[in-house]
Amino acid sequence: MAAEAMAEGRVVVITGAARGLGRAHALEFAAHGARVLVNDLGVDRDGSGGASAPAQEVVAEIRALGGEAEANAADVADWDQAEAMVAQAVERWGRLDTLVCNAGFLRDRMLANMSESEWDAIMRVHLKGHFAPARHAIAHWRDRSKAGEDVAGRVVNTSSGAGLLGSIGQGNYAAAKAGVAALTIQQAAEWGRYGVMVNGIAPDARTRMTAGIMYEAEAPEGWDDKDPANASPLVVWLGSDACDVTGRVFEVAGGALNVCDGWQHGHVVDIGRKFTVAEAGDAVHASIAESPAPAPVYGAT
Repeated sequence: MAAEAMAEGRVVVITGAARGLGRAHALEFAAHGARVLVNDLGVDRDGSGGASAPAQEVVAEIRALGGEAEANAADVADWDQAEAMVAQAVERWGRLDTLVCNAGFLRDRMLANMSESEWDAIMRVHLKGHFAPARHAIAHWRDRSKAGEDVAGRVVNTSSGAGLLGSIGQGNYAAAKAGVAALTIQQAAEWGRYGVMVNGIAPDARTRMTAGIMYEAEAPEGWDDKDPANASPLVVWLGSDACDVTGRVFEVAGGALNVCDGWQHGHVVDIGRKFTVAEAGDAVHASIAESPAPAPVYGAT
């Protein structure tokens, strides 16, 4: 256990926690004294298959280090299974303190060639897979708050640079992750009254979804700025009662992090009456000229 146990005694549910970012988060939370429910359906990179062994392996790692953990194999986008997952943590440890939504997979394709099933599968796992667990978590926290308890609930969502900026060949994933970023803001605005803070991360790391595609499959010797574990200290802080910010999304890559702003009001052109069609075009160009330029879409030429 770390000397600075930022999550001492907290009960944490982490989805997609058997590999990559989720596994790193689980180990970091456990090192800081948390009791961790390791959720993973054990599917392949494209969402096919399924096995419970990977989650059990992470539980074994945590227990070998002296921590407390249990495995869970819920499909987080299934309403009833997500409810049972939250209930498992509450029944085992008496409450839930932190939910980290991380589960997901990819079905990449250019939008012009994308099938309905490829679109629906990604929306389901990323967007509904964030909402369903959080909806059952907030029910738990709301009940505790209404009973007079001082709640310090935390939710950490996982967006992506693709969701913030777009990514060529990943239109379904980009749209879902943009939805996650917006969901983060919405949850924070609605749930603060119950003592719950909600933030998101957009991590840049070598995982099963990026290795051999965006980055080299094997880690380099020495400092690895794409190690998934680089994002985990931020996640633990956001998931701890030390966290004092809500409704924000942070990019994290290597040893660097920054807050991200979402849509902002640009320069307003107001003529005080209905535009003509030509005037509307002129106003578009005038507003763009006086407003910050957007960051480029990943992969755009």
